[in-house]
Amino acid sequence: MKDLKHLIFFEDLLQEANNELVRKGKEEGLRAIGYTCYFMPEVLLDLPGCFSVRLRAPRCTSPDIATYYLSSRVCHYARSLMERALEGGYNFLDAQMATETCTATCRFQEHLQQKHLDTVQDMQIIQNPDFFVSFCDVPFKNTEISYEHFRKQLRAHVLDELTAHFGIDTSDEAILKAVEQHNEVCRLINEIGDYRKLDNPTITGYEFAVIQLCSLTCPKHLILPYLRETAEELKTREPDDKKQFRCKAVLCGSENDDPDFIKLIESCGALVVCDRYCYGAVESRVPIEIKEGQDPLDAIARHYLLTSNCPRFMPQDEMRGRKKRLAELCKEYHADGLIVASNKFCEYWSYERVIDTVVMRRDYGIPVCSIEKEYINAASGQLRTRFQAFVESVELKQIKEDKVDV
Repeated sequence: MKDLKHLIFFEDLLQEANNELVRKGKEEGLRAIGYTCYFMPEVLLDLPGCFSVRLRAPRCTSPDIATYYLSSRVCHYARSLMERALEGGYNFLDAQMATETCTATCRFQEHLQQKHLDTVQDMQIIQNPDFFVSFCDVPFKNTEISYEHFRKQLRAHVLDELTAHFGIDTSDEAILKAVEQHNEVCRLINEIGDYRKLDNPTITGYEFAVIQLCSLTCPKHLILPYLRETAEELKTREPDDKKQFRCKAVLCGSENDDPDFIKLIESCGALVVCDRYCYGAVESRVPIEIKEGQDPLDAIARHYLLTSNCPRFMPQDEMRGRKKRLAELCKEYHADGLIVASNKFCEYWSYERVIDTVVMRRDYGIPVCSIEKEYINAASGQLRTRFQAFVESVELKQIKEDKVDV
């Protein structure tokens, strides 16, 4: 296929957290607000006067100093973020909006927070005098009490803090403006991603992952023109005459902001057609619907709890719903199998990965490749062997089914 016009530019944006568009946003006088989890509504961090940056630690391979503070049994993702912070990679941040969700990233964000204690000297990791950290509690259930609690948390620990520190307008009008911008990003990302549903897709999983990550890590108003142009470009993009893949797969699991991991999978013959993982578009690019007369903040609180497929929701109906959702995604994207990847020492996704491996095969007949990996893929040779074996097993399954049909 012909190369996408802006792909190299998108790839360059992902080489560091303080990328070209982030720097432009700061030059415009906007406040950069960091976050790590889907449960922190990015739309509230994109209010007029500020912009959201979902933190990544690209190219971090040896978080040795961070391990001193977080221990070797904390996931590589949290340690990599800590390492990059200690290196000064996040000094552009004006605030970090944290959620009480993943224990490992909570530990990382606690280290960023200034304690102001007489007995302990602050580390002052982020070299920005305006920087602060605010923690928000996130419910474990979807109930009316949960929605009310979450809405109050967002008001007290996000909106009120942004107003107090930076004078950000958090009125309903400002929130509605941010939602409108957010929904346009969602529309464009979904339009781009829908080409993966074609029999011979006109966009690869790697290309889509790069574009989706840019939408999470750059000021929305600055990345939107590139998204619009890319969506228009894909309308006339022609696929290769011969399919460059042997099967299609849905990729799900924990934090994955490394497009090269998807490139590795696709180099083994499995085209990644859907991204049901942290940083993926399945959850984060669902448009926010606000009903007539509904409080915008209430709608946002409900949206982020209802659309999440995070394994921290542990009721049986939620767990079964997540398996059903994966089966539906495999059908919607015409996938031949499922790859479940969890980061080493990730408590939530380690359990979820094991359950997915059993249930998706047993109850839905979907081939599963189960992977435990580090945040950065140093053991690419071992992973390549696993993915090649998975592709071959999918092909053998298809051959057997064809013989039965005959």
